[in-house]
Amino acid sequence: MTLDQQKSILTIALLAAFADGNKDDAEREEIRRIAQSLAGDGGVADLPRIYQDVLLQRTSVQAAVQGLSEPMHRQLAYEMAVCVCDVDGRQTAAEREFLTRLKAALQLGDPQTAAFDQQADALVDVAERAVPMPVATAAAAPLAPAVGAGASDAELDKSILNYALLNGALELLPQSWASMAIIPLQVKMVYGIGKAHGVELDQGHIKEFIAAAGVGMTSQYLEQFGRKLMGGLLGKVAGRTLGGLGGAATGMAFSFATTYALGHAAKRYYAGGRVMSTAMLRETFQGLLTPAKQLQTQYLPQIQQKAATLDAGQIMALVRGK
Repeated sequence: MTLDQQKSILTIALLAAFADGNKDDAEREEIRRIAQSLAGDGGVADLPRIYQDVLLQRTSVQAAVQGLSEPMHRQLAYEMAVCVCDVDGRQTAAEREFLTRLKAALQLGDPQTAAFDQQADALVDVAERAVPMPVATAAAAPLAPAVGAGASDAELDKSILNYALLNGALELLPQSWASMAIIPLQVKMVYGIGKAHGVELDQGHIKEFIAAAGVGMTSQYLEQFGRKLMGGLLGKVAGRTLGGLGGAATGMAFSFATTYALGHAAKRYYAGGRVMSTAMLRETFQGLLTPAKQLQTQYLPQIQQKAATLDAGQIMALVRGK
């Protein structure tokens, strides 16, 4: 994939991120930070300018698709836009209208997009019904052991590590929708940690906690996607695979570090009686993130091993917890 093709797909992903018009200042700032981070890590040098062009409406879907002539790249751009729109829940009317315009501009018909749309919708539906419930059941136990009320520190640490390994593995899969399962699994992890400390949580509370820690849902997915794209790991489209697990060695398993740090921040928060301020919670998460990034290198072989064994059915079962 050329640099211009990467720019086009990233532009479309950013357009999708702002399609609903509901991003608050904190989320916009986090997306801006990600644009700078990806550029600074040797990626698309002018990604911060692309971000500004999208935010200030100086670019458009029609302009972005001009850089995509290959059918597989056009489908990948559409799939990424769907994932960005779906990552924080069901699509709004504005997001649906955006995706309709995008599909027309990319010259994609229903035969090319129907199967992916169904997979993405199914995952959103499963995720919305996944919590509250036990963190994992027998089907998920080998990857994410269940924890319940009164779980020991060692049991919680093991559960957090397994969720981090699993989410790192999801990031390495070529299917472009696989990363959508990362946030629902983070929600399930936090639910289990709260339950271990005698606190019953619903999805709304958990998502507020994750946001308070500084982990925006849309921005997190954009960072995962950007690293995959620039690492050559995306994606399985049009019956072909772009990149492969070998590309994992060139990039950071970002979702491992985020999940690991989030889990340990949640453990401290609920063990301490939920008295942390938002500023303290965010500082705690950021303080845990750096060592977590270092740990992912140590666990990369295990992350790759998990990725090699996962399939679509397992992913759905893990999110559903059945």
